[in-house]
Amino acid sequence: VEAGAADEHGVSIPFDGPAAETEIDTQLQMLQAAIDRGPDAICFAALDPEACVPMYTTAESAGIPVVEFDAGCNSEYSQNLAATDNKAAGAIAAEHLAEAIGGEGQVGIVGHSQINSTGVDRRDGFVEFLEENHPDIEIVDIQYGDGDHLKSADIAKAMIGANDLAGLYGTNEGSAIGIVNAAQELGLTGEDVKIVGFDSGAAQQEAIREGNMLGAVTQDPISIGRLTVEAAIAVVNGEEVEEFTDTGSYWFDAENIDSDEIQQMIYE
Repeated sequence: VEAGAADEHGVSIPFDGPAAETEIDTQLQMLQAAIDRGPDAICFAALDPEACVPMYTTAESAGIPVVEFDAGCNSEYSQNLAATDNKAAGAIAAEHLAEAIGGEGQVGIVGHSQINSTGVDRRDGFVEFLEENHPDIEIVDIQYGDGDHLKSADIAKAMIGANDLAGLYGTNEGSAIGIVNAAQELGLTGEDVKIVGFDSGAAQQEAIREGNMLGAVTQDPISIGRLTVEAAIAVVNGEEVEEFTDTGSYWFDAENIDSDEIQQMIYE
């Protein structure tokens, strides 16, 4: 995604990232290595909004501007964040789940992080929408599986066993697939418990097509990558940029998954 924008604008963008969202130290080492290379700008997606703050100070001292994508750092040095409005996206998930369960019943949340801003905002947007609009829906439990589908499945099985759940929400791909796997292991169908997810990997697409998931909220990865690169180029050229660029979020389910609009947004 970002490579296409880089080619279009004639810039070079090497990409590094840790294997899992829990590998905060690894990401910070990668950020330090990027600073040491002395690039014109750095594009960064924070796994921990606090742990990155000292590194931003280092980048500022080196005169290297930082633009962010997906998740921000709690530093005033960032020039721009191009990301999904994750609270709005969480509300989209809540709205569709509420409709599917008739506006009443018990639901649970399997989150991927209570530190990372994406996890926090996707959770809070979901919770706040239900609290404000559906008082007959009770959120009985919120647990965190680090986006790992095995841990998330164990959490979901425990939630299902302890409650009479009408629905479950997973805040990222691993969380959602963990829920789907748990339901299948317990012999539950998409009619027994409504499952909504986030992101759009191959496993979630398959679960939606097969009726094991109600649907999910997808981001717009092409826009995220393109707008991040364009913000980096702008700050290098001394141009003013907005602090936040909302890159949008979209609900997809069995009815619209094959539409042209959604097919441009989903990714594996």
